[in-house]
Amino acid sequence: MIERQNIRFMSEGLYCSGWFYKACGAGTLPCIVLAHGFGGTKEMRLDAYAETFAEAGYHALVFDYRHFGESEGEPRQILDIKKQHQDWHAAIRFARGLPGVDPGRIILWGTSFSGGHVVAVAVKETGIAAVISQVPHLDGIATALASGTIQNVKLGLAAWRDLIRMAFRLSPHYVPLVGRPGETAAMTAPDAEEGVKKLYPEDYEPDENVAARIFLQVGLYSPGSLARKLTVPWLVQAASEDLTTPVKPVIRAALKAPKSQLIVYKCGHFDVYVAPRFEQTIEDQITFLKQNLR
Repeated sequence: MIERQNIRFMSEGLYCSGWFYKACGAGTLPCIVLAHGFGGTKEMRLDAYAETFAEAGYHALVFDYRHFGESEGEPRQILDIKKQHQDWHAAIRFARGLPGVDPGRIILWGTSFSGGHVVAVAVKETGIAAVISQVPHLDGIATALASGTIQNVKLGLAAWRDLIRMAFRLSPHYVPLVGRPGETAAMTAPDAEEGVKKLYPEDYEPDENVAARIFLQVGLYSPGSLARKLTVPWLVQAASEDLTTPVKPVIRAALKAPKSQLIVYKCGHFDVYVAPRFEQTIEDQITFLKQNLR
C-alpha cells in the first residue's frame, strides 16, 4: 500500500492543504508536484495520478490552491493567476524539504489551466527537472474565441459585476464552473458538464462556482508564449477533439520548446482523466520521466 500523508504548507501567509504520497524505494527520489485546473481540487482524480506515480517510484505532492478545497483563503472560490503561481512556488519549496525527496529532481505536473501554470512557473523556478502539461491552456485568445462572442460578453459582464461588488467590499459575484452550451458558466463545451462530473468521487460535494473576476484575466493569459524559454524536458499531451483548450495553440507552443515531446490523443478534453484514456496518458507520462530523469 502506498503511504499518503496529509500535509500543509504556507503560501503568502495562508495554508495550502494537500497530500504527500511516499514512493517505495531507498535513498532520495524525485518528487512530482501536482495541482488541478480551472476551479478543480485534489479530490477530482489527482489521487489516481499520485498513487500511480508513487507505485512507479516517484514521490508525489498534490495540493489545493488558496481559496479552494481544504486550503485557507477567504472569500472562497477566488481564482487569481498570480496567487496560484505563488502557491506553486511555495509547494516546490515545501517538497524540496521533505525527507526522501531529491531537491534537484522536482517535476511539475499540470492539467488544463494548470497545464499552463507549470510552464510559467518552471521558467522562473530554478532546478526543475521536467514538466508535464496535460490538455493545457496555453493561449488565452484561442480559448476565448472557442467560447464564442456571446459567451465572452456574458462572462465579461459578470466579471465587471464582481469587480464592482469587490470595490464596495461585498461578497463575490459567482458563476458556475460548468454548464450546458449557452448557459453563463466558465466551461460550456458540449462535453464539459458530464466530463467534470466523472471526476467526482462518491460522496464528494464540490463547490461548483468561481468568482467572476477571473474572466477578465483568462483571455490575456497565454503561458505558451514562454515555450522557447522552457529549457527542461517538457511533455505536452493534447486532445485532438478538445473543445475547452484548443489543440492548435498547444501544438504550436510544443514545437517551439527546445526539449518538448508532443503526444496528441484522439479524444476530448475530459477523456484523459478517466478510463480507458487515463491508463494510456499516465503510462506515457511515466515513460517520459524514465527517459528524461537521471
